[in-house]
Amino acid sequence: MTLELHSFIHLFFTSFIALFPVVNPIGSAFIVNPYFSGLTNRERISAVRRVALYAFVICVVTMFTGRWILALFGLSVPVVKLAGGIMICKIGWEFLSSGSSSDSEKKAATEAVPKKINELEAQLFYPITFPISAGAGTIAVLFTLSAHSDTSDLRQYLLNSGAVLTSIVSMCVLIFLFYVNANRLISFLGSQNE
Repeated sequence: MTLELHSFIHLFFTSFIALFPVVNPIGSAFIVNPYFSGLTNRERISAVRRVALYAFVICVVTMFTGRWILALFGLSVPVVKLAGGIMICKIGWEFLSSGSSSDSEKKAATEAVPKKINELEAQLFYPITFPISAGAGTIAVLFTLSAHSDTSDLRQYLLNSGAVLTSIVSMCVLIFLFYVNANRLISFLGSQNE
């Protein structure tokens, strides 16, 4: 195996492993499933395809502009790692400390969820794509990956960018698959109704 291929595979798996927990396509599918509850299968596929496309665009723009944004603000990779870790801990803490919601909160949440594709159009980018599917943690990880893949050798830079881009495409495919099949996943795992 050549050194370039080994480098590509290593960076692809590193990027995939770094992006998977922050994108969290499985957990996000459970969160966004109520938004798609009143749609037909065809409408759901169309809406999820747009969410995956929006997530891809956010990730690619972040990846290619990340190193310049870091240089513009004079930030280093360890600072971004620390800030991203703090952001992920904050989001996790909010999920853990939210407690159980009351019946009135559950009713208000279900009333706010659109039931038709026309009502859902305005919510496909915000909040479904950003911040649920590709949020601040994803952007922080992509800034770090962008800085790590930066090199003065153009061939190596294209190889590194291709590896990160391949992992982004893989994440978007997983988003599509899990969001489209969220109902099957929920019925397979079972749900607990209180």
